[in-house]
Amino acid sequence: MSNYILTLKLRTEKYQEDILNKRLEVGRRIYNSILGDLLKRYNTLKQSKGYRLALKMQKGKERNKKLNDLNKEYGLTEYLLHTHIKPMQKKFKKNIDSSTAQKIATRCFSAFQKLMLHEADKLNFKKCGELNSLEGKSNKTGIRFKNNQLVWNKLIIPVIIKKNDIYAHTALQDNIKYCRVVRKLIGGKYKFYIQLILEGIPPKKHNNETGEVRHVRNEGSVGIDIGTQTIAISSQKEVKLLELAPEVSIIEKEKRILQRKLNRQRRANNPHKYNENGLIKRGNTGKWIYSKNYIKTKNKLAELQRKIAAKRKQSHEKLANYILTLGDNIKVEQMNYQGLQKRAKETTVNEKTGRFNKKKRFGKSLENKAPAMFLIILDNKLKFDNKELRKINTTSFKASQYNHFTDEYVKKKLSERWNKFECSKIQRDLYSAYLIMNSRWNLKEADRDLCFDNWNRFKELHDLEIERLRNEDRTIASMGI
Repeated sequence: MSNYILTLKLRTEKYQEDILNKRLEVGRRIYNSILGDLLKRYNTLKQSKGYRLALKMQKGKERNKKLNDLNKEYGLTEYLLHTHIKPMQKKFKKNIDSSTAQKIATRCFSAFQKLMLHEADKLNFKKCGELNSLEGKSNKTGIRFKNNQLVWNKLIIPVIIKKNDIYAHTALQDNIKYCRVVRKLIGGKYKFYIQLILEGIPPKKHNNETGEVRHVRNEGSVGIDIGTQTIAISSQKEVKLLELAPEVSIIEKEKRILQRKLNRQRRANNPHKYNENGLIKRGNTGKWIYSKNYIKTKNKLAELQRKIAAKRKQSHEKLANYILTLGDNIKVEQMNYQGLQKRAKETTVNEKTGRFNKKKRFGKSLENKAPAMFLIILDNKLKFDNKELRKINTTSFKASQYNHFTDEYVKKKLSERWNKFECSKIQRDLYSAYLIMNSRWNLKEADRDLCFDNWNRFKELHDLEIERLRNEDRTIASMGI
């Protein structure tokens, strides 16, 4: 059964905010205590003779059974963790109930599993004020939503639900699985929300003026060629070349100004921490001095980063809804974004200037535009209709190299943004999206017959899009316009 989240604001008073802050702090301390205990047990397990012998065994069922038995013996299972947290929870029972404490233990175990599976290098403990959410296991005990109120250990806080919020009223008719209390720092002040995890499919949004359903989903094939900053979309209805989260680029300029100001203030307050060449002194263990103006600038930067994250997510949601109106059979190239954000290993020299080339790659673009996050959002929306984002095999498909007219693969430089055919000149990303749209069922190659059949329609829509882009005030250099 699919789930979705409804976030509602709490109408809190000062004393209620103090209680919520205290409970989040208690939750943080329990989390760190459990995480520290898990780490000790894990280090003891690694030093045991049985564990070393199990690692030498041949991979298979017997080895897995041996490792699972050792995990149970040393208390490294989620169930045993729930038992271990009981006496700790009793000391804080006025603030943290048993189901919330068990969810904290589950959260610790999830973080610990990443370490065991070598998905993470170390466990990160929560600093003061870093734990900003707590959740329960059901809507029957612990953190509950009842009669449009948050009910939690004798604390009752009304929830703000607007009368004209049709989406919220419709969503509340679904079954509530469990609730989560969330704290957000907005404009330098903490605001509290309740998140309801609901069973089912999110209700469709309607236009308040006309009453019509917004973002009506349609059937059909859609090809997507997504880059670090742009996305090319090809369908039978429309062909588009768009910038990912364009609102972020505008706010990013303000962020850079604040970061430079913060750096100047930090250097002015701590001259003893820097060498004459501007680098930080090694071995200087003295405390950093932070002025009131520095803290104000830091808070401004934090607020700006929150806005950037919110704008980026909102932009991705809108774009995903738009793509779903074009079709439901959505295909995209597989991309390794972690590899793209890593710095280059080899040192190269520029032939013209004789200087060393920079080793940085696409880390900044990926941080600002978050293309992987967009694909997750799009895939989640498709899952509500029991469908999924289909990923083509890039090693065999090679959309950027294929030419369906000659049935040949030709390598191109990254700077080459146009494909020159005998009959026309086509933008490279849009052509790749077109080929992906017309891929075969196995997602390993383009269907050449389909490419020829749909070409005239694509060419017409392509020319309209290029004309639109040329009339735009601002375009990204990678578009080649």
